[in-house]
Formats: sequence, C-alpha cells, structure tokens
Amino acid sequence: MAYFHGFVIPVPTANRAAFIEHSTKTTALMREFGASRVVDAWGDDVPDGKINDFKMAVQATAAETVCFGWMEYSDRAACDAAVQKIMTDPRMQAIGDMPFDGKRMIFGSFEPLLDESIAGASTYVDGFIIPVPNDKREAYREMAIKSWPIFRDHGAIRQVETWGADVPHGEVTDFWRAAHAKDDEGVVFAFLEWPDKASRDRGMKGFMEDDRVKAMPQEMPFDGKRMIFGGFAILPTAPGV
Repeated sequence: MAYFHGFVIPVPTANRAAFIEHSTKTTALMREFGASRVVDAWGDDVPDGKINDFKMAVQATAAETVCFGWMEYSDRAACDAAVQKIMTDPRMQAIGDMPFDGKRMIFGSFEPLLDESIAGASTYVDGFIIPVPNDKREAYREMAIKSWPIFRDHGAIRQVETWGADVPHGEVTDFWRAAHAKDDEGVVFAFLEWPDKASRDRGMKGFMEDDRVKAMPQEMPFDGKRMIFGGFAILPTAPGV
C-alpha cells in the first residue's frame, strides 16, 4: 500500500485558473521528487456543518472555494524525502507566489488502513476528515473493509482510508482542530473516487439504501457529528492525475 500526504486549501474562487496553473507546475516537480500520483480537487458539493466542516477547517471566506487533495508515495521514507525536497528545491521557489493563503492550508502525512480499487478513471472524489478514538482504530478499519464492497457495487472505483502518522499542529489551522480531535483520538483522512459526479450521486444514494448498510451496527466507532465530508471535482493538473 502507498503512503499519503493529504491537504485542504482555501482558494479564492476568482483564482481557479491560477490555482490550476500553479498545481500543474508543482505536480510535475512532486512527481520528479517521488510522488506516484498527485490530485487536486475543487470544492463542488461542500455542505455547511453544525460543529465543523471543510470551510471551517481552513477558515474559508465566502469568496473562497475549498480544495481537497493528496500525494501518493511508495512509503513514508519516500514521502519524507519528497517533502524535504519540496521545501528546499529552488525550482519550487521559482514557481512564484501561491494563489491562496498558505497559512490556512492544512496538511499532514497518513498511513493506509484500506486502499481498494477497481479499474477506471475518476473525475470526482468525496473527501472525509474523521476523528477516531485511538482504541477504535481497528474497529474503524473493519468497518471500512465491510463498506468497500457496497461502495464498489454502487459505482465507486476506489476507497482509501488512512490514519494520521505525521500530522503537525499549526498556528492558525490544522487537521486536529478541523476534526475537533481529542487527546485520545487520531485523525482519519479518507476519500472515495468516482467516475463522475452523476455516478457519485447515484452511488451515494444507493449505498444509503442498501440492505447491507442497514444491517451494519448502528453505533459507529467515531463521533459522526464531527465527521467532515464533501464532494470535489478533480482538476486537470496533468501529469498528476
């Protein structure tokens, strides 16, 4: 299984084209530094939450759109080496100013709990940030394992569930505050990939109505009220996608 570096970014909506250009340039370097895949996705169906949500996670304003993304590596050592190169390579500096407020970007690296997929190209992704008690990690993984065949049968082409391994605390925002995580909890970064938004809409509806879901235990191994979720359209930042 791969190792993941996940991030959530508040981007001025007016800067969408500039963000795609910036992402395309940085993706080429990240691939050179060892990333096997880089994905940036633009907020499309990102609901407001009562306790927390993706917008609160990065303190997004009304004039900003939340972006969700990740980089995939062969292992943690490859990820750590790439991050070091990203921070020091002069070509990253030469790309120029970021078209977003980097102080409100949240990021961290995560080890896989589940990575299942079938053949197919994705253009849409559901992203999740979930606080899970440390002693419920295995119960969460078992729940994810059971959910994959159902998501797959309803059109999902990939399900990835990851556990925070190196998630820094930030001065303004971070994954811990995003999930309102407690001292005895870890942060899960997860996503579902779909062929397109229509497939996702049908698939999510079908998943919720599936008898196999209804037969699952009603008590989840985490506080669902603090789960963050939303739908994102994958951006054309070749060669990363």
